[in-house]
Amino acid sequence: MQQQHTSSNTSPKIDTVQNHAGSTNAPSTFAYDVIIIGAGASGLFCALTAGKRGRRVLVVDHANKAGKKILMSGGGRCNFTNYDIEPKHYLSSNPHFCKSALSRYLNWDFIGMVSQYQIPYHEREHGQLFCDTSANDILQMLLTECRANQVTIQLKTAIQQIQALPDNTGFVLTVNQPASQQPNQPANQKSSEQTLTCHSLVVATGGLSIPTMGATGFGYQVAQQFGHTIVPTSAGLVPFTFTDKIGDAIKSLSGVSFEVIAFNERISFRLPVLFTHRGLSGPAMLQLSNYWHVGEPIFINLFPSLDMAAFLAEQKKQHPKQLIRTVLNDQIGAAALPKKVMATLQNLLWQDMAETELANIKDEKLAQLGEQLNAWRLTPSGTEGYRTAEVTRGGVATDKVSSKTMQSQLQPNLYFIGEVLDVTGWLGGYNFQWAWASGFVAGEVV
Repeated sequence: MQQQHTSSNTSPKIDTVQNHAGSTNAPSTFAYDVIIIGAGASGLFCALTAGKRGRRVLVVDHANKAGKKILMSGGGRCNFTNYDIEPKHYLSSNPHFCKSALSRYLNWDFIGMVSQYQIPYHEREHGQLFCDTSANDILQMLLTECRANQVTIQLKTAIQQIQALPDNTGFVLTVNQPASQQPNQPANQKSSEQTLTCHSLVVATGGLSIPTMGATGFGYQVAQQFGHTIVPTSAGLVPFTFTDKIGDAIKSLSGVSFEVIAFNERISFRLPVLFTHRGLSGPAMLQLSNYWHVGEPIFINLFPSLDMAAFLAEQKKQHPKQLIRTVLNDQIGAAALPKKVMATLQNLLWQDMAETELANIKDEKLAQLGEQLNAWRLTPSGTEGYRTAEVTRGGVATDKVSSKTMQSQLQPNLYFIGEVLDVTGWLGGYNFQWAWASGFVAGEVV
């Protein structure tokens, strides 16, 4: 999922057939059958799959190390798939696009490979599978498979130019790499230009999330140069931020976590929320962020197991002399919230009734508060953005990409796989499964 480093000043010149018709002579033989741009999860999996078919495969990446995002994923334990993989766990402008690949390379296929390599793993909640020891186990498995199938991986390589041959039989890539990686280079030469040729070109450059890992929009540039459109991108699986007094209140609860139902008009998730000094995080918020648009409210049911309007009405009958905070702390049993949270909520939601006995609070006011506790309405100012996002929403539009092979319908022998496409999975191993599945189906045909 690593990507070619570019900046606005040094965008690569990606030349299509139209630019070079008649000026580029097709090489009689290609140096490689397949070149894959990106040594992340989908790129490596596509490489080893194509390698098994006897294809001559080169993987290029601007990073100094393959699989950087694999290594940091799942807190360093790599949530590599999930027991429950369904198309409903993915967002896309075309929700049907992911079905073919996911049905042809199953979670069980990858689990089988992990078992074959005797990598110890465990299940966490909601079917998530993690390595027992380290995410490095998964990366080493992929690299071992690549080596066994004669895949070449070339790192620290910057792509300058991509040319499609006039007869559409392949591509010529102009790249820069450190001279130290090339034989017979003068000692004082820092980098050198290299020309690479291939029949099939696979874009596996990932999205924009976690730029410190090398994420850029290079893959989108390649797609656009060959006529593809990009579904607008945004940070996904990302914490929410708040700038108003709510933000201060949340900050004061930093480190507190408990189970809620987080929801909006599109979807709901019953999962833990985590209060941080920057806003709201935890699985509930990360999942909901995939379905959120700027300016929209989100809702949190703070008491997922209780109808709070009915509960408060009942408490008024049974304990008319008590205060709201008392019954919420003492009468609620296992569903009680941390006292710190309760104090903060009081300041925000019922400060005007804080010292009033239940008997003296109107029924409709109590009912209103109950509804608020089951649907606390908050409007985030935004999210933490790509800096901490686990995935990128949007990407290369799927309408001109084959769902069966990942091949472009606009440029022969050009393929897009993994996160660069407009397919975004939920939290829980779904994005890795998409990387394996899309890499596999492309690897079977390139």
